[in-house]
Amino acid sequence: MNSGIQNLLISLGAMQVARRIPFDDPEVLNYVRVGYIASQLVILGAYFYVSHKVKQKNDQTVLKYVEPQSPMSPDSGGLVTTTVRDYDLSETSKLLRSAYFGIAMMTFFHIYMKYTQPLFIQALMGLKNLYDAKPVAIHILGKPAEGDLKRPFKAASMFGAAAAGPQTDSAAIAEAEKKIGAKKEE
Repeated sequence: MNSGIQNLLISLGAMQVARRIPFDDPEVLNYVRVGYIASQLVILGAYFYVSHKVKQKNDQTVLKYVEPQSPMSPDSGGLVTTTVRDYDLSETSKLLRSAYFGIAMMTFFHIYMKYTQPLFIQALMGLKNLYDAKPVAIHILGKPAEGDLKRPFKAASMFGAAAAGPQTDSAAIAEAEKKIGAKKEE
């Protein structure tokens, strides 16, 4: 089943379970808070461990791909030449930023807006997203970097539609190199 659909189903199921939890009981609320904090510590710890493992492996294999151009930024896209180490570190950094943003949002919702149900739901979703993270699958779960885990990672799509991901074929790379060469000559 597609990851986006799984996330939707888990969110809906967690909301149904959260409705039955008596969040107005201070003891229950404290347990949910501790559970949320523990799940976030596990997530952050896993991402830091992945960063450590990537640095430890120090895979200097060259990775070339052509990023698709973003409709929001006309200067985006083009040829990217990096190493497996740097690529994995950048992907892990994106995951860390996403986790930090989620923690900031939950802090705002819980402390200032007094919402309690999202703590329970986000604790579960965070762990699900950790399991789905491709660097975690490669470096912690030991899965080979093949298929969906082949670098550069394809962008996840919500409902199974083909997502425009980086191009790794030699024709696209050669075309991007020609464009770079033409720009340098001007």
